[in-house]
Amino acid sequence: MPMFSRRLALATLALTPLALAPMHAAAQDGQPVRLIVGYAAGGPVDQAARLFAPALGKELGQSVIVENKTGANATIAGAEVMRAKPDGLTLWYAASPTITISPNVMSKMPFDPAKDLAPVAPVLSYYNLLVVNNNEPYKNVQELVAYAKANPGKLAYGSAGVGASNHLGALLFAKRSGIEMNHIPYKGNAPAMTDVIGGQLSMMLDIISTASNYANAGKVRPLAVTSPQRNASLPDVPTFAESGIEGLKGFDVGGWYGVYGPKGMAPELVAKLNKAVNAALAQPDLKKRYKELGYDEWTGDAQKLAERAAKERAMWATVTQGITVD
Repeated sequence: MPMFSRRLALATLALTPLALAPMHAAAQDGQPVRLIVGYAAGGPVDQAARLFAPALGKELGQSVIVENKTGANATIAGAEVMRAKPDGLTLWYAASPTITISPNVMSKMPFDPAKDLAPVAPVLSYYNLLVVNNNEPYKNVQELVAYAKANPGKLAYGSAGVGASNHLGALLFAKRSGIEMNHIPYKGNAPAMTDVIGGQLSMMLDIISTASNYANAGKVRPLAVTSPQRNASLPDVPTFAESGIEGLKGFDVGGWYGVYGPKGMAPELVAKLNKAVNAALAQPDLKKRYKELGYDEWTGDAQKLAERAAKERAMWATVTQGITVD
């Protein structure tokens, strides 16, 4: 083999396969990132994700496109991410119920959140607001409980689905206050809220970020927040604990959002994405908007997200005994 040809062959060999790996990784830069949301457009998770997407895109130098994959308590979205290539181009803007509650109540969950996904970064913590149709006769939690006791089984509340945090939060409220209510599951908070406004439903718990908009516009009546303290965006709305009802002392039911990717992502890629998420959340405009919507900051590394998820999965296992979703 001539000297030139041999050198060319050696140079080609040197590029395969290790030397080509960085080129492959670099090829991902500039490609759009799919940010999967498991709930309907217009709902609180979708709203928060669409605010977050351009901020993340700015940090990554790539377009971030939100895609809604609804149904089955957002497990359809999680399964979509689980099946994706671990290249960082498919991420999940996940709400905690699918990670912490669904594994305890679903009989056929399509993935194991603890084993089939890669935690990337925490994003936000949130609480819910209890809102009721404007034509309902009760003006506060005490009056609602009295009405429910006088009319057992008459009240109906909506949720984002069986096992969703607002389903279990309302169930916990009912149990602790000694009342009966009918649960009507939906495929997201947005359609449930539509029926509360229209009078097809008596009430629902919804994430403060979106529920406060309807309350402030006079479309629904706000009664209480599920946080231990009043929310800064709704200073005039009391907590459940302030109702004076014995069983509601210490009532504290909330959730969180986090970014996940497919299992098998390289540690360096997870670290890069985590850095971008935290940088996005530090952008002043996004911080201001999330605060206005009633969210609490919650940032950190992937391990912080994994640890909280595991802790809450164990906690909900005790609360959800006897609840099963086919």
